[in-house]
Amino acid sequence: MKVIGICGSPRIGNTEFYINLVLDDLKENGFEVELIRLRDKNINQCEGCYKCIENKRCVIEDDFHEIFDKMAKAHGIIVGSPVYNGSITPRLKALLDRAGFSGRWVSNNLKTEDGKYQWGQMLFSNKVFAPVTVARKTGQTFALAQLTLWATVNDFIITGSNYWTVGTAGTSGRVNANEDSEGISIMKHLAHNMNHVITKLND
Repeated sequence: MKVIGICGSPRIGNTEFYINLVLDDLKENGFEVELIRLRDKNINQCEGCYKCIENKRCVIEDDFHEIFDKMAKAHGIIVGSPVYNGSITPRLKALLDRAGFSGRWVSNNLKTEDGKYQWGQMLFSNKVFAPVTVARKTGQTFALAQLTLWATVNDFIITGSNYWTVGTAGTSGRVNANEDSEGISIMKHLAHNMNHVITKLND
């Protein structure tokens, strides 16, 4: 079983630290894991062209497709972002927008009944999702909600921990997540819960 972590940070820093805590724990328990750093990728924003309906794939050619294919094959996905002005990072938002559209239309057609969409299974149905946000102090709530709302509309099963899955680090740009003992504990428990849920779903 495979779990991927997607880091939306534009630098090597605290967000990557928290995601790796979860991935390392899962790896120790027999999972195949991979960290994807968006700072190394070229990902353009969704153009709202709806060509993914007809083509069954996003028609914008960049690094999106490589990541999307890995998302499609994973049993679990951890998505992490630092909080900038109360929000997730733009490159991560671009990835999620396009993945949401593409995942919806891969196996569905644009059909309505009485003006309402009739959805069946989607690409991400029954996959396990965990959101992680990192901030110096505040702004966590909206950013965490962004990730959670994206996961719920795309039919993921969301895994939580014994507290909101947030880290507190980065005062004056510092890379000091290793000092956040509570955040570390939260991430380790998140790994335990992801292990439990993914294993049960695939028994």
